[in-house]
Amino acid sequence: MRVFLTGATGFIGSAIVRELLANGHQVLGLARSDEAASKLAKEGAEPLRGELSDTSGLAAAARACDGVIHTAFIHDFSAYVAAAETDRRAVEALASALEGSGKPFVSTSGTALLGPGQLRTEADAPLPESPRAAAEKLVLASAGRGVRASVVRLPPSVHGAGDHGFVPALIATARRKGFAAFVGEGANRWPSVHRLDAARLFRLALEKAAPGTPLHATAEEGIPMRDIAGTLGEGLGIPVRGITADEAPAHFDWMAAFVAIDNPTSSARTRDAMGWQPRESGLLKDMRDSGYFTP
Repeated sequence: MRVFLTGATGFIGSAIVRELLANGHQVLGLARSDEAASKLAKEGAEPLRGELSDTSGLAAAARACDGVIHTAFIHDFSAYVAAAETDRRAVEALASALEGSGKPFVSTSGTALLGPGQLRTEADAPLPESPRAAAEKLVLASAGRGVRASVVRLPPSVHGAGDHGFVPALIATARRKGFAAFVGEGANRWPSVHRLDAARLFRLALEKAAPGTPLHATAEEGIPMRDIAGTLGEGLGIPVRGITADEAPAHFDWMAAFVAIDNPTSSARTRDAMGWQPRESGLLKDMRDSGYFTP
């Protein structure tokens, strides 16, 4: 297939580019800069200069391809609601462009949208108050309008060499504060996946996901935050201790809510339906082995 991929030079998107090309697909990748376009061309993909806010350009690219994978998102948590609205408009444009075509449309969501405190499965829906819930609902609803639409829900930690997400932010905070922290007893759990395993699932979804299917890219259902903090302390050679929920905002700043979330998530249905089996290292081993603590 010729696949239009947004977020093609991102941490996850760049892995998807290689996964698609290695399995016989062609990639038209959205690039926001000349540097990004050059990077895509060197990988063997066709770059398309554009922006996530250019909905007419997104729609034209979708119509020109055999399928779409949408991973781009503006990760500005100081303007999260606005970023989610930009994403919703992009998803609406892509889904409308594919209406009636039967083409695959794989979009991205998150397990953290499903609500805390119990093991979540693919049957669970995002909490309606989540700013990103509308985009996921829109994607899955497009299955009723002739789009082979699916959603890959990513966990809070998508890890691997070159990670610039939550774990590196936790490491930076621990270095700055002089200790690695968890909230309360640190029993809350984060699911995780290696980016190469996530890339394989996006490719499988493109090739064979049934219309209207939510999929979970969770290789590990839930790692206690105290274990993550313990690995931080070990890697940085600093103490590890718990802090109270009242202390968390001052310590973690914008990450406080994410650090405290309890988000255990199953991928059993995804594995059965897609034949997806994670192969890469788990989060804690990857933190030790992939240069996370190199200054």
